[in-house]
Amino acid sequence: MNARPVTKSLLAGLAAIILAVSVSGMAPPALSQPAAKGASGLPLPRFVSLKARRVNLRIGPSRDYAVQWLYTRPGIPMEIIQEYDHWRRVRDLDGTEGWIHKSLLTGERTAAVAPWKRGIERVYVHLRARPHKAGKLIARLEPGVIVKIKECNGQWCEAEIDGARGWLAQDEIWGAYPGEAFR
Repeated sequence: MNARPVTKSLLAGLAAIILAVSVSGMAPPALSQPAAKGASGLPLPRFVSLKARRVNLRIGPSRDYAVQWLYTRPGIPMEIIQEYDHWRRVRDLDGTEGWIHKSLLTGERTAAVAPWKRGIERVYVHLRARPHKAGKLIARLEPGVIVKIKECNGQWCEAEIDGARGWLAQDEIWGAYPGEAFR
């Protein structure tokens, strides 16, 4: 085995590259991890929503498995955490996990407003006209309310509910990852 000693100049050069990359805001290629991909080729985990009005959550990836939960409303956000054939293992906003057939899910993004604050009296999340805490207040949303998400910029998400459209702080919803940006 031919080992080469690490010199101070080599370490200084590496430190300069890491500093330049961190100042530029880019992740160093050697240190960045590729996103996990499911059988579908799409990233895991990812958010989707329920397409149908009645959706069975099963304990396994087949219609032969027992139903553990029945969802009766379309648009509920789900997080896909695993894929098997035409089945998706999902997690809901309460942390319940199970399997749903892919035909009952849609890529349309929805989110639950601060579900971790449910049950706290007089707590609201503000829907604002601009993606800024000083933006004009459009609506006060109760925790657990489901909204449609149009886009996220990493800190704010443009959302719509009952014809009202505005921006929610991204850390106040369950349906977009911290720092995630999409259109």
